[in-house]
Amino acid sequence: MLKQRVITAVVLAPLLLALIFLASTPVFAALLALIFLLGLWEWTRMAGARGHPFRALLLAGYGVLFALCWPLVQTRWWWTPVLAGLIWWLLAPWWLMRIEFAASRTRNHVILKLLAGMLIVVPAWCAVVVLHGDRLTPASPHGKWWVLCFALIVVAADIGAYSAGSRWGRHKLAPKISPGKTREGVYGALVCSGAVGLVCGAALHVPAWHLPAMVVLALVTVLFSIEGDLFESLIKRHAGVKDSGALFPGHGGLFDRMDSLVAALPVFVLGKVVLGL
Repeated sequence: MLKQRVITAVVLAPLLLALIFLASTPVFAALLALIFLLGLWEWTRMAGARGHPFRALLLAGYGVLFALCWPLVQTRWWWTPVLAGLIWWLLAPWWLMRIEFAASRTRNHVILKLLAGMLIVVPAWCAVVVLHGDRLTPASPHGKWWVLCFALIVVAADIGAYSAGSRWGRHKLAPKISPGKTREGVYGALVCSGAVGLVCGAALHVPAWHLPAMVVLALVTVLFSIEGDLFESLIKRHAGVKDSGALFPGHGGLFDRMDSLVAALPVFVLGKVVLGL
């Protein structure tokens, strides 16, 4: 499994870099919307939506939301959908602590999970499009590098969690939701992401007195990414599936790769603004 994960990561990395650095922001936004829609296709199945025609209709609705948000992220009100995403993740722990909530596939529960998918993915898309397009710091156009910085922080957290959890993992983080995750893995994720955040901050010429804030932002970002991973694990538990799909060997489905990213993006982008980075 580890070998498959490494091979998949090696193949995906150049594609991700090309998407970030070679595409203009409109093209980046369009391609990323398509990728996120593919992830949402998997989400509709996990949420309990039945029938390909109905799920295709839901996907069209999500696509309309992306289209409606595009002009919004070009204005000074870009932060409104991003803030909505952050608020969702601040409230999501209530659901995580009540793991049987909405577990059955009733109509109301399916609708609730479909709405959750909207609040998870659409604000994240808005956040990364704003970041890529230098809407945050137009006088210092390093948006593409900040997108890479964010991706490296989350990837470092994943590597740190896997390494520390495999070597020292003894205490389960949330055994009823995701038995494989440990507190030691969380510590490993925080150490690695903090170090990468510090290096990225220096590489992006963040002033020395702001580097501690950069480390704090990396740590908080990773805590939200872990929450996103746990929340998707809970939804998969409700759906009775191990992975969201089978698109990537060793990695599962597309949403399995997105869960940490989409949870972390709103806090990273808003934190960058609040901390003046």
